Amino acid sequence: MWYVYIVKCNDGSFYTGVTNNIDGRLKRHNTGRGAKYTRRKRPVTLVYAEKFPNRSAAQSREAEVKSYSREGKQKLIAGVAQW
Repeated sequence: MWYVYIVKCNDGSFYTGVTNNIDGRLKRHNTGRGAKYTRRKRPVTLVYAEKFPNRSAAQSREAEVKSYSREGKQKLIAGVAQW
């Protein structure tokens, strides 16, 4: 399984990524070995995850989620439908 995930950084910003191992990826983010963006914004907290059958589908959804405004990401996290 592959996942699109959103973490909330310690400064309140969001980071969206894709992985096949959420626990491992969160550990990498929180030890400074994850994305460059999150290295200086630790600790991060998982606030959203969505499951996909393959990497391609997850990456397509990741691109879509990354195009959302901050408000759009907050709605997604809260469970409000995106149109």
